[in-house]
Amino acid sequence: MTRQALFPALTFCLLTFGLLLGHARAQDSSKSSPRPDDVKSMDAIIKAVYDVISGPAGQKRDWERMRSLFAPGARLIPTSAVRPPGSAPDAPLTGSEAYQPHVFDLEAFIERVDKNTQAQGFFERETARRVELYGHIAHVWSTYEARHKADDAKPFIRGINSIQLVNDGARWWVVTIFWEAETPKTPLPKQYLKSGE
Repeated sequence: MTRQALFPALTFCLLTFGLLLGHARAQDSSKSSPRPDDVKSMDAIIKAVYDVISGPAGQKRDWERMRSLFAPGARLIPTSAVRPPGSAPDAPLTGSEAYQPHVFDLEAFIERVDKNTQAQGFFERETARRVELYGHIAHVWSTYEARHKADDAKPFIRGINSIQLVNDGARWWVVTIFWEAETPKTPLPKQYLKSGE
């Protein structure tokens, strides 16, 4: 084989290997057996998502349970202000910063959250919901609030989770959670403070 023929062949092999490796990694997230009650309905899987992420500081979350809720290749996407280059990570936000999504696969998200839960408690709950459903797919507009302790009088943050779900005929799966926290410039609209159709 000539050098000219060898290079494209090697490139194709490496690309194929990379795609297979990525597919295998994505499949790993669906190997965890779900609790039947977690995936029997849309209500159940949304409740499970909020439940599995919540707990006191230092408590290890049940990541296997979380993996069992998400479809292979699922993404978790927080959207937040981006501080200008050179700013300190904890510099106060001015409200004029640009916003951008931060895309995580499930394993990257678990790694990120696992560190945070060692330092402080996090209890998130749904306060209102709006659902659009067609065939086997659903879009859930889920308003949330979070506290550092379950019995804190007020939440430290509120926002909206845009949750995409699919039912494969046997159970529900989370495909995407895309969210943004409330700010003074983006208060939660009244229609999302109560459940509706």
